[in-house]
Amino acid sequence: MNPDPNQAMNIAVPHTSDLLSPKAVADAMAKVLAASEQVILGKNTQLRLALACLIAKGHLLIEDQPGMGKTTLAHVLARVMGLEFQRIQFTSDLLPADILGASIYDKDNGKFTFHPGPIFAQLALADEVNRATPKCQSALLEAMEEQQVTIEGTTYDLPQPFFVIATQNPVHQIGTFPLPESQLDRFLMRLTMGYPDKQAERDLLAGRDRREMAAELKAALTPQQLQAIQAQVTKVHVSDALLDYLQALLDFSRQSNEFAVGLSPRGGLALLRAAQAWALLHGRNHALPEDVQMVLPSVSGHRLQGRGEASGLGPETLAGRLLEVAIP
Repeated sequence: MNPDPNQAMNIAVPHTSDLLSPKAVADAMAKVLAASEQVILGKNTQLRLALACLIAKGHLLIEDQPGMGKTTLAHVLARVMGLEFQRIQFTSDLLPADILGASIYDKDNGKFTFHPGPIFAQLALADEVNRATPKCQSALLEAMEEQQVTIEGTTYDLPQPFFVIATQNPVHQIGTFPLPESQLDRFLMRLTMGYPDKQAERDLLAGRDRREMAAELKAALTPQQLQAIQAQVTKVHVSDALLDYLQALLDFSRQSNEFAVGLSPRGGLALLRAAQAWALLHGRNHALPEDVQMVLPSVSGHRLQGRGEASGLGPETLAGRLLEVAIP
């Protein structure tokens, strides 16, 4: 699906040059959210977190049972943000070249020509990423971290903006390969969809097919507008007091006996950038402790490992322990 940015909705900030204030950004993202909620029912918080992840230039991991709307969410975000979209179905026999592309000999001109793989998209969906082997999973690492891929010694830049949204099934299901910590750390956020509430499910059962509705969505942003919004995230003010609060959380994760592994410096940067994005999403040019608290479970849950009695706790519970710390 390749949405046409020229089919943009009549949004409040139609020109990239207008996206220079938190209010303008919040208005534009409100249009994106409203369009998304036409298809994704009853998941306002998950949608807001996903939008914060993308405007923070992060990659998103969605983990849940099959049939919970993970793939549909990725389709919807691509449509409403006007992004070129490619879906990669991960299977046990998938090869790295199936993702990145390969050089193929062209007998007409007598040389090898590179044929880009589906990773060359502004939004690449890695569907059921943990059904592929670790070798194939690792093919995503350079693309996610460096925004480029290297094939036979030649480096190719990926389109901009560039996001990976990966879905994965619970690791206890048959035919899954757990993602290594190094790859989990590349995802800014990890979300779960959860079951819909009673009213949302009723509307879902009585309404039209969600995929058909997603295909009819018009773009509420262009890629250039999205990049303008991303540029504003790092300009969101962070006070010394908020940095103290953030460092206290990081220190606790590393020193507490509840955690086998604490948050890395990259995890701390991810938490800061996500908090700035959350503040901007809500029309503010300064981040608050509440912003950190809101994004912390999604940013840190997949980066923490419990120790001792806490070893059996889920990611959200482990992340919640950080929020219970008394900050002097």
